[in-house]
Order: sequence, then structure tokens, then C-alpha cells
Amino acid sequence: EVQIAESGGGLVPVGGSLKLSCVTSGFSFRGNAISWFRQAPGKSREVVACYSGHDGRKEYPASKRGRFTISGDPSSGEVFLELINLKLEDTALYFCGVTSYSCVGVLNRLVAYEHRGSGTQVTVFE
Repeated sequence: EVQIAESGGGLVPVGGSLKLSCVTSGFSFRGNAISWFRQAPGKSREVVACYSGHDGRKEYPASKRGRFTISGDPSSGEVFLELINLKLEDTALYFCGVTSYSCVGVLNRLVAYEHRGSGTQVTVFE
């Protein structure tokens, strides 16, 4: 059974930082891509970053490069997302999604995930 559990969200002031954790199990970490997505109320879901379990490559949408850093630990099945210089518009539910397709497919919106976690809330305030 695939299990995905996110943590690390919370309240943070503008300009602050957070490190989110996504613990996964029940599937081949190295055979999948694990992505961080976010969704704010009234807005569509967007991919923030993608980690390739196959080769450790990290992919980001152009709009997310610079303030978001994804990393992974195949030995523990964890994927992390570091967020810096947070802005009000970063407020959203952040969650992990796992797909057997590649990060290229995720970033090109050809695929999102076959499994996802329930997410962790990030709220940025002034």
C-alpha cells in the first residue's frame, strides 16, 4: 500500500522560510517521480518541483526556480521542499504526488500523480 505523509507546514511571516517533508513508502522510490504540488483556495493546482527517484534529477517550473529547492533521500523514501523568501501568494496546501512517469511529463502537465498525500498547510502572513 502506498503511503504518503507530509509535514512541516505552518504560519510564517513574509520573507521567512520553511522546510517541508514528504515521507513515502509502499512503492519503488527509484522507479517513480515524486513532486510537490500546491493548491490555494479558489485556484488550480500547480506543480512546484519534481524529484526523479531514478536519477536524482530535480526539475522546476520556470516560475518556481530560485525560491524553492527539492531534495530526496532514496534510503529513507523522503522528499523535502525548502521554501525561502516566502510571499503572501505562497499560502496554499502543499502536498506530494507520486507518478510512474517522468518529471518531464509532470512539468509539461501530461501527468500529475497516481497517488498523493493529504498535504500540509503553509500560511504566510504580513
